[in-house]
Amino acid sequence: MTDFSDFIELVHATRDKQLLADLFAGITTDKERRELARRLEVIRRLLDNEAQAKIASDLGVGIATVTRGSKELAQGRFKVLRKMS
Repeated sequence: MTDFSDFIELVHATRDKQLLADLFAGITTDKERRELARRLEVIRRLLDNEAQAKIASDLGVGIATVTRGSKELAQGRFKVLRKMS
């Protein structure tokens, strides 16, 4: 059975941007890709110290989605996004 670590290995091995885009286009729906982009935007805005209620309102997501992102940030996740900001 394939698990999440296999997926991570595949993504890590796919160093070409176009191949990676092709991989994600093939395994996700348009809706899933929009959701992933929205979740990344939540994290970016949290890193910019925007208010959670404003983020939820602006992006049309539930406050629970923003709160979850905030909790994950507090746990030390999203190191790559911290480096990029």
